Amino acid sequence: MSGRGGWGVTRLIGPSPLRGSNGVAFGPDGRLHVAEFLAGRISAVDLATGEVEVVVPEGGPVRSPDDLAFGADGSMYVTDLVPGLVWRRDPRGEFTRVSGEVAAPNGIACVGDRLFVNEMKVDGRLLELFPGGGEPRVLAGGLAMGNAMQLGPDGCLYYPHMLTGRVFRVPLDGGEPEPVAEEVHEPVAVRFDRAGVLVVLSRGAQGVVTRVDLFGAGARTVVATGVAGLDNAAFDDENRMFVSSFACGGILEAHPDGRTREVVPRGLVGPYGVAADPSGTVRVADHYSAVTPGADGVVARDLLIFVHGIAAEGGLLHTTSQYGQVRTYDPATGTVRVRASGLDRPTGIAVRGDGALVVAETGAGRVLVVDREDVVTVLADGLEHPVDVALDDRGRCYASDDRRGAVLRLDDGEAVPVAEGLAAPQGLVVRGDELVTVETGRRRLLAIDPATGETRVEVEDLAVGPPPGVVRADPALFCHGMPGSPRRFAGLAVDPGGALLLSADGEGSVLRLSEDRPAPADAV
Repeated sequence: MSGRGGWGVTRLIGPSPLRGSNGVAFGPDGRLHVAEFLAGRISAVDLATGEVEVVVPEGGPVRSPDDLAFGADGSMYVTDLVPGLVWRRDPRGEFTRVSGEVAAPNGIACVGDRLFVNEMKVDGRLLELFPGGGEPRVLAGGLAMGNAMQLGPDGCLYYPHMLTGRVFRVPLDGGEPEPVAEEVHEPVAVRFDRAGVLVVLSRGAQGVVTRVDLFGAGARTVVATGVAGLDNAAFDDENRMFVSSFACGGILEAHPDGRTREVVPRGLVGPYGVAADPSGTVRVADHYSAVTPGADGVVARDLLIFVHGIAAEGGLLHTTSQYGQVRTYDPATGTVRVRASGLDRPTGIAVRGDGALVVAETGAGRVLVVDREDVVTVLADGLEHPVDVALDDRGRCYASDDRRGAVLRLDDGEAVPVAEGLAAPQGLVVRGDELVTVETGRRRLLAIDPATGETRVEVEDLAVGPPPGVVRADPALFCHGMPGSPRRFAGLAVDPGGALLLSADGEGSVLRLSEDRPAPADAV
């Protein structure tokens, strides 16, 4: 990272080794393989050292890996949730498509040479697939959103219904599905430990784990691990349980009494937007949560599903979701107020002097105003792809348009170019008399004179956007009615002291860039 003199750069939150951790399974090499849904990659973890190696990088055929399993010959099978595909990666690392006929494929299990997949959708199916060819065979229907499943000691396949809090089993060769556990807290994954005890993970904020001794005395225990957004688990030969989290990544060993040991540190799965309130408290939009960094990284995480743009006003957080909503969240009470819905990929958000919210409706090419009574009006339309918005002290609105490659001023509904020829500008703020934007296509920070359009490079070599040389297709927003992957967004904010806050989405960190101050010892 480099820039003109006087900039000190520190990490408020360090890079994430795993950008969310979803399906996990031990591979033939003894390492724990981890599907990273939002990052579009698969990594392998050495549990003895915590070392993480990316074994399937983003930009390849697999776009949104959600779960994985290993077959008898060492092949890795992967559910690619958003495009609705199932893949086989052979021991040489070559991919072949197994199926494109599964809607929202999620849970996956290998039983010898047999392959089973379920659908994470309402009225989903559990199917047997045939990698060598042949029509899928339906074992069960009516799943209320399936997810991670496993073969039980009795030869049946066990799977959760996420929406109803129930766990079912079905014989591998067909038969009537049977409920085996009721009123389980938000079940997301079903596993069996080495003693044959049923273990069910919860996707909620408390990280609840339920154990049911189905084949013994029937005892049931419930503990809270405190790991928000549990997603999956795997047991090693010593019966140690290692868990993943869709909300914060990382890998932890979870003990039966609820204690945990961090193997791979947790962090951010994005990040997306960033904001600072008048007291200087930083808030980060991280897809599944609103995060507050502290001296040692993340100090608070409020599960707030699907948050991408963020603005702070007093004690409130105003947020956008690329899935169509503008919401106001009160961290003190945990309440959420929906301000607008049905929008087309809203991203950047700012608070106007009169309390109205100004929102970049990226997919529709518009900038909107949501007033205090939640009345929505159009401030400007006909833009190509507005990503962020910023307001100066005179109330004038500016927008960054990453496809047009421009920063625009919105004058009475007309978009007037301030600076053009930029490479995918995203995050945008007003800082003093200048505009500052994140030029993600050239991985740098630009200062812009709004009167003349003159630009100046402030910092280069920023970890924003996809890795160099990787081109990712625009993600599908929905798949069979289920949310897909959001578009990346390198957010930018100014804190009360004038320092810039940057969502370095290329590495999963949050940076503070301060001018005319010496870089501290932990500077990047």
